[in-house]
Amino acid sequence: MRILNGVVVSTKMNNTIVVAVTRRVAHPLYKKLLKRSKRYKVDTVGKKFNMGDKIKIVETRPISKDKYFTVLTPGIKKAAPVKNNSGESKEKKK
Repeated sequence: MRILNGVVVSTKMNNTIVVAVTRRVAHPLYKKLLKRSKRYKVDTVGKKFNMGDKIKIVETRPISKDKYFTVLTPGIKKAAPVKNNSGESKEKKK
């Protein structure tokens, strides 16, 4: 039973979300750490998620042709942009 951490990247399907799971692997020769990511379709019957939510998914029996994960924990909402005292977000002004 695999448990993976990922970020919701798509919520367009009915009862299904797409979660990107990123892992870090070392290059075989140069030993530099590289990011590798894979997208999994996850079953979400009766649950609502938003883009950018961080969730844990767990492997289950196959639910459809390429959907074999379900949500283990509820989503941790992505952080809202930080506002300064004047009510503007902290972005560079052009």
